[in-house]
Amino acid sequence: MTYEPASGYPLHRLRRLRRHPRLRDLVREHRLTLDDLIYPMFVYHGTNLRREIPSMPGQYQLSLDRFGEAVGEVAELGIPAVILFGIPAHKDARGSAASDDRGIVQEAIRISKAVAPGLLVITDV
Repeated sequence: MTYEPASGYPLHRLRRLRRHPRLRDLVREHRLTLDDLIYPMFVYHGTNLRREIPSMPGQYQLSLDRFGEAVGEVAELGIPAVILFGIPAHKDARGSAASDDRGIVQEAIRISKAVAPGLLVITDV
């Protein structure tokens, strides 16, 4: 006597499409390519600044004078987009740095467009 669940599902699920690596390649639903990547970048006020972020090994807070070089490297790798996180010099309750024409994020966008015009820049503001 075999136990049959009340929902009608069989006891054994056939895995015929997972048996061989070539079959797995043929029926794979998702493929991750370079076009799917978005590189995070962090910009901070100051000069000649490249400060590592302890909770994100390999990621750095960059000053604007070093930001252009980093954007160029990302573009050379073929990564199509960056997400930009700006750390303003002064924070207030209204978030006024987000609308400042000379704010850190706005300046970083100008630099990235000058260095790599085809790069998509996504911001957190």
